Amino acid sequence: MSLPRIQVSSNRRFLVTETGEPFFWLGDTAWELFHRLTLAEAGRYLETRRRQGFNVVQAVILAELDGLHTPNANGHVPLCGDDPTRPNEFYFRHVDSVIRLAAEKGIYIGLLPTWGDKVHAGLWGIGPVIFSVENARIYGRFLGERYRADTNILWILGGDRPAEGYEPVWAAMAAGVTEGLGYKPLFTYHPRGGASSSACLHQADWLDMNMIQSGHCLVDAPNWEMIRADYARAPAKPVLDGEPNYEHHPIDPYLRTWQPEYGRFTDYDVRKQAYRAVFAGACGHTYGSHSVWQMYARGREPVTFASPTWEEALYGPGAQQMIHLKNLMLSHPYLSRIPAQDMLPAVARVSPGVDVVDVNDRLNSIRAAYPVATRDAEGRYALVYFPLAGQTLQVDMRVLGGPAHTGQIHVSWYDPRSGQSHPAGVYPADAGILSFTSPLGGPDWVWIATQA
Repeated sequence: MSLPRIQVSSNRRFLVTETGEPFFWLGDTAWELFHRLTLAEAGRYLETRRRQGFNVVQAVILAELDGLHTPNANGHVPLCGDDPTRPNEFYFRHVDSVIRLAAEKGIYIGLLPTWGDKVHAGLWGIGPVIFSVENARIYGRFLGERYRADTNILWILGGDRPAEGYEPVWAAMAAGVTEGLGYKPLFTYHPRGGASSSACLHQADWLDMNMIQSGHCLVDAPNWEMIRADYARAPAKPVLDGEPNYEHHPIDPYLRTWQPEYGRFTDYDVRKQAYRAVFAGACGHTYGSHSVWQMYARGREPVTFASPTWEEALYGPGAQQMIHLKNLMLSHPYLSRIPAQDMLPAVARVSPGVDVVDVNDRLNSIRAAYPVATRDAEGRYALVYFPLAGQTLQVDMRVLGGPAHTGQIHVSWYDPRSGQSHPAGVYPADAGILSFTSPLGGPDWVWIATQA
């Protein structure tokens, strides 16, 4: 099955199909998909995510968890002698099958040619480093030629590593992919935790979209500030959070011990990161489960206390709620949407820093309560994410109703857990600044205002 290719919108803020239809990236991180699952298991995984509304799955060919030396589920390693110019045909036939199975289900593969530890050793990861400028281009060309007919691939270079100092290698790989495909595809880059691809690649001519990784340490890590920073860069490029907090992942307020004693991220934590990033200007969002990315199964060594198994974790409440975000965004005029924090005149900006702080201090309290607003540039609708139940905010209604501020504004509360809307009144378009309090059930809600 051939899916329409995805490209950047004409205003450089969003993604669209080649026919111009809005494409909201709703991704899942399945980094070990090719490496650890059989084709039958991959089919069950993909079908579940299809039913849950996901349209992108992020997966790695040369995987993180000893992907060069531990064979895949069929007993094959990806390369002969760790040489990127000598791919193992049997391994890649399995990758081919999974990519094409995803296409049959209407799912795009956010394809990482390699995890970053094969380019940059860093402080973690098994590696080994095997790439140079020369063989990166050859490997990229091989991939481009192999997947020339597969239109459901979105190319993601990197893999949890900063690009600084390794730009020529990644540029060579991108050039090779482009040569092999015979056309320039959509490229982005997956950075290290707490960083963005824009740090040193924003001006790279091969990079079409920025990706941030807000990471898995702090509850309410301010990914909205990271999105805003990239949204403000020139030239304009779409941006999204490609690796936020994972459902089921241990929380680590003191950075990188990830002991379960501090609790695990919940569906509520997942929703907060998703809605605030998108409302701040992101062109989509990637969800993740700590068990699913590593395809954890009983009898397999868990990475940082993974639990439950990947098959159980597939049905986590956060995974089943993400479709409501996609549906909400696509139910309104999409390509004219802009960030609208000026609608919340009393809300102070929160520093984007992620310093180690006590879990009960004031900064964390501010982040937990931090609302984010977005609206249509023409005033046809506005959305505000209220992260707390019973939270009162002043909302400036003057951006709604068009320049003449005539007519009426219909307000409702949208439940991000169920996707249901509840009417909350009708107001004159010239009402000015009004106060609204989110319902007591929840804990979080989306305020919706639409022009009559």
